[in-house]
Amino acid sequence: MRRIVMILAASAITLGAGAQSTSEGVKLYNYHKFKSAQAALTPLAEKDALANYYLGLSYLESGDAVTANTTFLKFPEDPANISGTARVAFVNKDAAKGMQIAKGLAAKGKKKDWVQEKYAADAITYTDGGDYQQAIAWYTDALTKTDDADIHIGLGDVYRKTSGGGGNAMNNYEHVTEKDAKNSLAFTRIGDLWYEAHNYPSALDNYAKAKDADATNPLPYKELANAYTRSGRYQQALENIKKYIDLSDNTASDKLEYLRALYRAQSSCDAAKYAQDLLNGGTLNNENKTEAMGILGYSQADCGDSVQALKNLRSYFGMQDPKKIMSGDYIQLGRLFLKLDMLDSAGFYYTKGISGDTARNKTDVYRTIADAFKAKKDYCKSADWYDNLVKANPETQAGDYAWRAIMFYYCKDLNKAMAASNEFFAKYPTQPSAPYWQARTAAAIDSEATTGGAVPYYIKWLDVVGPNYEKKNDLKAAYEYLMYYYYNKKDKENVKMYIEKVRTVDPANKAASEIEAADKVPAVKPAPAKPKK
Repeated sequence: MRRIVMILAASAITLGAGAQSTSEGVKLYNYHKFKSAQAALTPLAEKDALANYYLGLSYLESGDAVTANTTFLKFPEDPANISGTARVAFVNKDAAKGMQIAKGLAAKGKKKDWVQEKYAADAITYTDGGDYQQAIAWYTDALTKTDDADIHIGLGDVYRKTSGGGGNAMNNYEHVTEKDAKNSLAFTRIGDLWYEAHNYPSALDNYAKAKDADATNPLPYKELANAYTRSGRYQQALENIKKYIDLSDNTASDKLEYLRALYRAQSSCDAAKYAQDLLNGGTLNNENKTEAMGILGYSQADCGDSVQALKNLRSYFGMQDPKKIMSGDYIQLGRLFLKLDMLDSAGFYYTKGISGDTARNKTDVYRTIADAFKAKKDYCKSADWYDNLVKANPETQAGDYAWRAIMFYYCKDLNKAMAASNEFFAKYPTQPSAPYWQARTAAAIDSEATTGGAVPYYIKWLDVVGPNYEKKNDLKAAYEYLMYYYYNKKDKENVKMYIEKVRTVDPANKAASEIEAADKVPAVKPAPAKPKK
């Protein structure tokens, strides 16, 4: 180990300012600023094996495994670069080759050497397909020879990939922060652990420590944004993603994260403009183009440009894999058709969205559609949607029960209106409008006031609201029905009483005068025709 330290010290003296630049390049890589890392490391990689290694990693993380492998092969005897070739093998799904290279590298270490084990373990930890327990064994052995912070972080990272390894991971990360309160990377990892455990307050606390430890580290701002998003604090998420964008390489992927944050924070007009700029820029891959097109359409809808929104959402639905179209997409499209007064299309997409979402509480969606059809005076469809609402959520509010009955009434489906009114009264017997709509519906069914079907309901309702009820036309309708019914029953006493009641709300009531006049004629004549409502 003394020999390794001396070699590193000698390298630092030889490289001078270059060593500092290599360190900066490594830092850029660790902070996922891969393009910046490539720019910083390229001029150093010709002579500096470590710079070359991190340059290769930057290519690998950017998705260019071919260039990464070519880069690593420039230093075929260097442990770090040998580790890089193992990573390439794992990325290329050749786990057997990757493990062979890693084991060969680890075996090269002398009794007190730890660098070879560390890099061999790194190759497994930061790819998929290797033997994680072997990586743990190599890191653990290396820690008997050095207390290197990177090894603790690597050990923590591989523990996170194993079942039940979160506690060991936390121990290693906290070991680093206890010794170095400025290790922003370790605080970020602790925040990640809490985030994965859905403990968002602790995640937020550690991400804040990470950014305080190094204000140039973009990662905590990104993770802070994720944590705020998961806890529904979208404005705070947007504020942090803006800071992340300022510090990151601002890649196409970074820009897409910013677009998502704008959309979630309901900055709809800004999101629409940003999405259009991204689509015009030509830097997105096909999958990201599809997502950006969807956000563009939905944001335009919320920003008020419904015509363009519909055009772009049609493009989005055409581009998107049908398996990836969620029920919420159909519901939002239905909402857009509502705005455009295309009610049949709205109903179609709402139904499609709702039928595909077994988890959603559909009450608000049903009410939105029902209210829209009601506003357009399409009472039958409105009634159907209120009926869906009540059936899906029998504990819904009294107003939903009332509007279901009312819409069936105006749809002239009196049997359904009566059934809905009865259910309304059974569920909310203290609501005055419940017996009122029972009475109105029963009176419409008994349009000639001969059966008295509405009598018990009107009596019940009048007992609740009293003679001073502010809606005088409703009182008049009740009094008139009762007046006609008792006239047909030849119950003069009640006829007289309800004629008087009618005149308390309508002194010049024509129907009351006609019944009085007919009642004075000796021969029994039928009552005047009841005015149509």
